[in-house]
Amino acid sequence: MALNNSKRQILAPVTESKSNGLEYGELLRVSMDSLMANKLRTFLTMLGVIIGVASVVSLMTLGNGASNAITNQFSSLGTNNLTILPGRPNRGGPPGQIGVQPLTMTDVKTIRVLKLPINGPVPNFTNQATLSAAAAEKSGQVLGTTAEYKDVNTIVMASGSFFSEGNVQSASQVVVLGSNLKTFLFGSGEAVGESIRINSMNVRVVGVMEAKGGNPFGSVDDQALVPITLAQSRLFAGRSTSGELRVSNITVAVKNTEDIPFVEERLKMALRDARKLNADGTDDDFQVLNQASFLTSLTQVTSLLTTFLAAVAGISLLVGGIGIMNIMLVSVTERTREIGLRRAVGAQSKDILLQFMIEAMVLSMLGGITGVIVGSILPIILTITKIFEAPVTLSSVIISLTVSLATGLFFGIWPARNAARLNPIQALRHE
Repeated sequence: MALNNSKRQILAPVTESKSNGLEYGELLRVSMDSLMANKLRTFLTMLGVIIGVASVVSLMTLGNGASNAITNQFSSLGTNNLTILPGRPNRGGPPGQIGVQPLTMTDVKTIRVLKLPINGPVPNFTNQATLSAAAAEKSGQVLGTTAEYKDVNTIVMASGSFFSEGNVQSASQVVVLGSNLKTFLFGSGEAVGESIRINSMNVRVVGVMEAKGGNPFGSVDDQALVPITLAQSRLFAGRSTSGELRVSNITVAVKNTEDIPFVEERLKMALRDARKLNADGTDDDFQVLNQASFLTSLTQVTSLLTTFLAAVAGISLLVGGIGIMNIMLVSVTERTREIGLRRAVGAQSKDILLQFMIEAMVLSMLGGITGVIVGSILPIILTITKIFEAPVTLSSVIISLTVSLATGLFFGIWPARNAARLNPIQALRHE
């Protein structure tokens, strides 16, 4: 009995499974002991995986956040809006460019008599002007439009009110300011009821809009909105060479999203007929911008960009995997005698294979978990501080950890196979 106890103290038995192999818990313990015996080397090996996973998580999160921000921005501008612009499709230019037939109020009337399921049409006439208040002056964009602009573009007023259709009919000298323009001209002071000068004309501020953001034609936050009749007849030269009142673009809001293709085609047909253009559209001198299609294309671009950035960051994971394979090969060489001893006391080739595979996967998983934590720090800070909405998604975490585990599994196979194939006798003789 004393002899048996003495033998147990010299070499404690390992726990075996029913299939005559080492239990997975025992293999994990042995692997962890080996890794903890070289803490610095283990950390440096994990560092490549940490950097790779952190890069993938942060870039995927920031990319998705940017894509969502863009989508929300354009959705707030109205994805059911159609905008008619002067110029040939895919060859257009700004209003007034040589060779471009301008849109006019006649085109607005042509659309209005169609009685389509739309809100509008809203004609817009833009031009640059000098805007000045008592203590500030800047060059900015003045947008002449109608009272319907507020509903078609879902404008929310921060203070005051939007000008009325009566103001449009009488060409009243009133103006509604974008949020950024109001801050520049009046700071934190009250703007409603005050007067500003547009070029040399005094106009009264009747309202200030809440921050809205940009669209393909600029940001309404930086614009001054006036009745279109005032802009065309008194502030700027609004007549074309034929004597008609010009407009920069025409916007309509389709009531039902399902009707967008029908309305778009009907608008094109009506304008071709009114302008005496070919019915097949080959000589169109206008174009219709479908904001929903534009948003879809933009979302696809941002998604591709996010995927590309994540793929570039994934190169770090490849480098980290190569580092794992390199260190595991070194580890096999260093532990040749240990492998020979384990084989001598009954360990099978599959046990040695599993041991080194588990070590590789533990390295990659620990690196992956640490990388997820590190990569989540920046998005969380940006979200908490409300600088940028970039919440860490479960999908990005799962993808990163899965790729990290696959990296350890893939790059751990070769070293593990080398270890499992060692001849026990030669391994014991190894110096």
